[in-house]
Amino acid sequence: MERAIAFPKSDDRELTLRWSARVSLTPRILFVNVFALALLAGGFFYLDSYRSRIVDSRVAQAGREARLIAEALGAVAPDARAGVALRLARDTGTRIRLYDDAGRPVLDTRVLGERNFVLLDPDKQDWGMAAARFLDAMIDTVVGAPRAPLYREHAAGADWPDVQLARGSQRAPATVWRAPDRTPVITAAAAVPGDGVVMTTVNARDITQTVRFERFRLSVVLLIVSLVSVLLSLFLARTIVRPLRRLARSAVRVRLGRAREVVVPRLPSRRDEIGMLARALSDMSLALRARIDAIEAFAADVTHEMKNPLASLRSAVEGLASVRDPELQRQLLAIVRDDVHRLDRLITDIAEASRLDAQLGRAKFEPVELGALIAGLIAQHGARGVEHDVVLRFDRPIGGGPLIVLGEGARLERVFENLIDNAISFSPERGVIVISAAEEGDELVIRVEDEGPGVPEESRETIFHRFHSFRPEDESFGKHSGLGLAIARTIVEAHHGTIHVESRDDRMHGARFVVRLPAGPRA
Repeated sequence: MERAIAFPKSDDRELTLRWSARVSLTPRILFVNVFALALLAGGFFYLDSYRSRIVDSRVAQAGREARLIAEALGAVAPDARAGVALRLARDTGTRIRLYDDAGRPVLDTRVLGERNFVLLDPDKQDWGMAAARFLDAMIDTVVGAPRAPLYREHAAGADWPDVQLARGSQRAPATVWRAPDRTPVITAAAAVPGDGVVMTTVNARDITQTVRFERFRLSVVLLIVSLVSVLLSLFLARTIVRPLRRLARSAVRVRLGRAREVVVPRLPSRRDEIGMLARALSDMSLALRARIDAIEAFAADVTHEMKNPLASLRSAVEGLASVRDPELQRQLLAIVRDDVHRLDRLITDIAEASRLDAQLGRAKFEPVELGALIAGLIAQHGARGVEHDVVLRFDRPIGGGPLIVLGEGARLERVFENLIDNAISFSPERGVIVISAAEEGDELVIRVEDEGPGVPEESRETIFHRFHSFRPEDESFGKHSGLGLAIARTIVEAHHGTIHVESRDDRMHGARFVVRLPAGPRA
């Protein structure tokens, strides 16, 4: 029997879940992993910021190009501007238009044949581009991105805000528009030195293509990670939830009283906390089953042991009502008294045996000097006399120190008192009972030897069972309850010791009971 281990008290609130306590483990595991994926999906919103930075860079580039084109056109003769504008349009990929101071169109590279600015008709594109535009619109709505105005052609320069701002100014304003296919259109204007305003227009489809390509790659990564995460979540839930449910069902069946037919899975291949829990529950159920069996056997033994004195007592009481002979009445009264004493002794031993485990589990161990304890017991037996004419002798080591053990003195006294009573009941007249104590290594060994018939080898274990006893043939039935040695073993094992019986080496007959207890600290 192991001593009770005191665990620190923990606050139940540390193990209490609030809203999630009503949700099964499987959706909780999935939710945690999906939440992590949602954080990864936030990369889509980062792409909007990435697109904004690219657009801002292209707007600044368009302003610089417009200023350089305006300076180049202002440096050549008016009749040479068309050729210069065409070359610049091819080099920059922009549509170049020149307006005079009144806003009338003077030059347009598209009219001159350079068709590098073409808006795509979304109605003529395939379903993949339509899905991409829908995804663009959805993400822009979620992130709250500002919506650029729809691009529309204007003939007069006065209808273009960039041209109006650039006239008579040193700035090169630029505006971002939205093409019908949701690609950005960037216009910029700059004043030509001494003659009108030049405006550049470019359809920056490459920005949209870059963002869509990055989004596609992120989508593929997210899809793969999501699939792996869900599979891992299901695997994790399967390895945690399924064994927990099996253990819970087994525990419920044990609680319902079906412990004998329940096999709690031990999960020997698992070395994690689930395996530890499974083995702990299995050991607990086995211990519970053993405890139930012991209680049932104990109850059956109690019933059997009490039936005989009760039957004798009932027969004697019934005989008193019909017997008139005073001598017979005295004999019957003697039987009644003897049976009452037997019942009292039996009930006392049964009560002590039944509550012994609980009391020892709460016991506080203190240093006990076994030499003084055994000497006191021998003195008590000598003072009150013994039923048999026997000699009690205590052989204490000469020159040895105190025999200290950690334990409960009253319980240890009961151990040696039971052993002495057992030895006395088996000893012949003028027999000698020798009690010896010695320190062997880190143990104290106490031996109780008698000169009785000894214990057969096949019975040396069963005599420590409750209600099992091999009594002398001349001893009256019921004088001993058969619990003394069982109580002694329970107490010794609670003190982390052992007790067993063996034959004496120096005699043909006799038994030697050996008690081993851990040595305590020396004073």
